[in-house]
Amino acid sequence: MMQELFANPWPLWLALAGILLAAEMLGTSGYLLWSGVAALLVALLVWLVPLPWEWQGVSFALLTVLAALWWTRWLKYRGSNDTTPRVNQRSQEMVGKVLVLDSALVNGIGHVRIADGNWRVQADDDLPAGTRVTVIAIEGITLRVVPRLY
Repeated sequence: MMQELFANPWPLWLALAGILLAAEMLGTSGYLLWSGVAALLVALLVWLVPLPWEWQGVSFALLTVLAALWWTRWLKYRGSNDTTPRVNQRSQEMVGKVLVLDSALVNGIGHVRIADGNWRVQADDDLPAGTRVTVIAIEGITLRVVPRLY
């Protein structure tokens, strides 16, 4: 049995990959994911090309490090292009939104209805009811607006 295992070690690497990936599913840290993927790749490599144990260990270590580095790089660039709404920052989704004033702004301050809520709006000038405005900033709970020219 042991001679068979040493002659064909790919089932051992496959079992190690399964154990690491199953352990990763029990936790949510992500530490074992890339070791499991590396073990799976080593199993495939050893199945295709018989390698001595030393090279299998080196391959496993190298693939683990490379996979982890690739993952951190991917996360870094993915986050910079992220255009999804910000969690728990509903007001930030308002920037750029075009609204129609329900009532006139007096001294540059008024309210506008958005969905099921009322928001305080502020502009530099008084604006009549029915004016189309664009939200340019959020200051606390006040929407800063400018009149839309078209």
